[in-house]
Amino acid sequence: MKVVIDTNVLWVSISSRSAYHWIFQAILGGRLTLCVTNEILEEYAEIIDRKLGPGVSGSVLSAFDNLTNIEYITRYYRWFAVRADPDDDKFVDCYVAAGAVCLVTEDKHFTAVKKMKFPPVQVMSMSEFEQFFNREK
Repeated sequence: MKVVIDTNVLWVSISSRSAYHWIFQAILGGRLTLCVTNEILEEYAEIIDRKLGPGVSGSVLSAFDNLTNIEYITRYYRWFAVRADPDDDKFVDCYVAAGAVCLVTEDKHFTAVKKMKFPPVQVMSMSEFEQFFNREK
């Protein structure tokens, strides 16, 4: 299952005490294919470093480098879909370029993206994604 995961979801899922740790475990266990671009990886590194420290950030990115289910995407087109926060466009662009099944986020800026007719983007919250994941496996 190919997914794009917003930074606010990834960093929360890293801790084993998180209710959403199963997301990080699913990535590490190869049950999810995480689609990323260089820009997304840079944001992951920045935010994880700030929230959890450089050791955690380095470990996560190093693990991602060694996983076969991390799919590196080159985006060739910018959709300019997240007008409220253009910095989040990288997640939509990656989703479209990867042909991912969903974009998982808790960011309210993606509300407008859900309503877009083209390209259609399947945006899910963490709880929606958990239900979807459990149905699909």
